[in-house]
Order: sequence, then structure tokens, then C-alpha cells
Amino acid sequence: MTSGKRKHTTTISSTGHPCATRGEAREYFTKLTTGLGFHSVQGDGPMFMSDLPQNILADKSLPVKMGIDEAGRGSVIGPMTYGAAFWQIASDEICEKKGFDDSKALDHAKRKKLFKLMEDTPEVGYVVRCLHASEISRKMLRPSAYNLNEMSHDTAIDMIRAVLNAGVNVTELYIDTVGTPEFYLNKLNRAFDGKNIKFTVCKKADSLFKTCSAASIAAKVARDEIVENFKFSESNFAPINGIQFGSGYPSDPKCKEWLDKNLADPFFGFPDAVRFSWAPIKQVLDEKAAKIKFEADERKDEAAEDVAQTSMASFVTSTSNENKAKKAKLGGLAVHGGFQILAASDFL
Repeated sequence: MTSGKRKHTTTISSTGHPCATRGEAREYFTKLTTGLGFHSVQGDGPMFMSDLPQNILADKSLPVKMGIDEAGRGSVIGPMTYGAAFWQIASDEICEKKGFDDSKALDHAKRKKLFKLMEDTPEVGYVVRCLHASEISRKMLRPSAYNLNEMSHDTAIDMIRAVLNAGVNVTELYIDTVGTPEFYLNKLNRAFDGKNIKFTVCKKADSLFKTCSAASIAAKVARDEIVENFKFSESNFAPINGIQFGSGYPSDPKCKEWLDKNLADPFFGFPDAVRFSWAPIKQVLDEKAAKIKFEADERKDEAAEDVAQTSMASFVTSTSNENKAKKAKLGGLAVHGGFQILAASDFL
């Protein structure tokens, strides 16, 4: 975050309601990936759903399978994006022949081609959710920490709910695990108890199940396009080397070089495209940013210490003559380190 005045731009919808047409879905995706939906640094990032496939609209009672996957989980710059894809089980033969594959096994050009194929396949519906770096930082750094695993779980749950709320009869769901598969599976079963969804949670689901493969393509293309078309929300920030920060992962030499050159402000640090909750960023700020002492926090700490000492004093008292008399009255109590440990009956 820098101290500059932020731009006021229109953000795209976060409701998760289905679009009316496939054309509207393309418009939303373009807004998200060209920066028009990126400048909201407060609240949750956007989520949008394509229009519902016509065969699902024609009979919402027919069973549907769905897959979910993410991209950008470990990056230090830019968002984490989640994608979902769903189609009727009756459409398996059509959809699984489209060539959807684990996005990590494909180059950018192939992923874009397959995402365009998803958009052009009327039997396929999809959802995209963007968690901006500012959202991740804010949630992970708040007093009651909200870690990335919990964020990931809840994002997937929100996407499933959005599809169910649209009237889609999801009966099978496949998802790449975040954390322990058994724990994640139990969490999903509790969240959707009574919905009769068969969940499959496992490692490498994006390479094992075609709905997950399609979801991974949506997530990765969305993130790639956002990074490629990046726009900073700080109007006065002119980064050295522009947006040439590579993949945004700390292991990427381009990313490392960009971070080394773009500590934008001695007090506010980096622009809000950077995840302040990540260890490499904390380290750079510790080494290069201005040191700030918050007196209000010190007074708060001192007050807490006073309360703790007062509380301790209510249970531990010095061995005065008065206490010795009380000790005799109670028939004798242990004395340790010059302090008399009182019995519970002393406070009744």
C-alpha cells in the first residue's frame, strides 16, 4: 500500500448470480482480467458465474457434476483465483472430449485456447472467484488470523452454494485438496449436509477429473490475464520495470528483482498488489522500511500487564503476620518462594 490517492473505478459484481447470456459472461471475464474489476481493495474480491447451460435450464432435476481448482496460491504478487466448471452427467461424452487437462501441464497459449473452447461449449458452465492480494493480506494479518487454507475452503464452499442457489442439481463434486483430504471432506459434508452431493477430495484432482481440469484452466487463465494486464490502484505509483514481475512467485528471479526495486514508500511499503502477509515481504519490510513505534499499543500492553499482575496478586499474597494467622486457622498451607498459596476456601 502506498500513501497515494487511490483511483475510483467500477468493480464487477460479487453476487455470484448466473449471467443472462454467454456474451455477458465474456464481458465480466474481460472486466476482471483487464484491471477494471481489480481496484477494489476493501471487502472480498469478485465472483461471477457464466450463464447456465441450456440443457440444465431445460431440466434442473437432472444430475450435474462439478469440479473446483485454484491458481496462484503461493504467489507473493497478485491474486489467488478459483475456478469451477460444471455440466450435466449426461453431457460427459461431449465435454470430456474437449481436451481439458491440468492447466499446469499446458502452456499459456494452450490454456487460452481451451478456455475459449469452454466459453464456446454450451453444455459447460463455469465460475471464477478472485481473491486479491489485499484481501488475503487483510484476512491473514487480522487479530484473529484467517489462514489461507480456511480461506480456500470457504471460497470453494461459497462457489458451490452459488451454483446450488442457481438451481443446479450438483450430485458429484471433485476438488483438489487443500490440507488434509479427510478434514476437507468432512468440512464439505458438514456444510452441505442433506444436499446429497458425493464429494471426492484428493491430490492432483485437476489431472484426474475433467471437471477439475476445466476448472483449473478457468482459474489459471484468469490469473494469467490479470497479471499480464495488471493495473495498480495507487495513482501515483510508477513501478521500476513496470509490471515485469514475472509469475509473481518469490522463486521467480523477475519477481525478486521487482520487489528489490519497488519498495514504494518507507511507511506503507509496497503497493497493494503485494501480499503483506507473506514471509518474504515481512523480511524486506523489516530490513528496509521505516521503523514505527505505536504508543497506543505500548499503553495497551502496559495496561494488560497491570491487569495480569493484579490478577496474580489476588491469588498469591506475601507471608505477613496476618497471613500466618490465617495459615494457622486453616490448619497449615504450603509456602513456596516467600509466597503463601491460599486454598479455595479463603475466597468463599
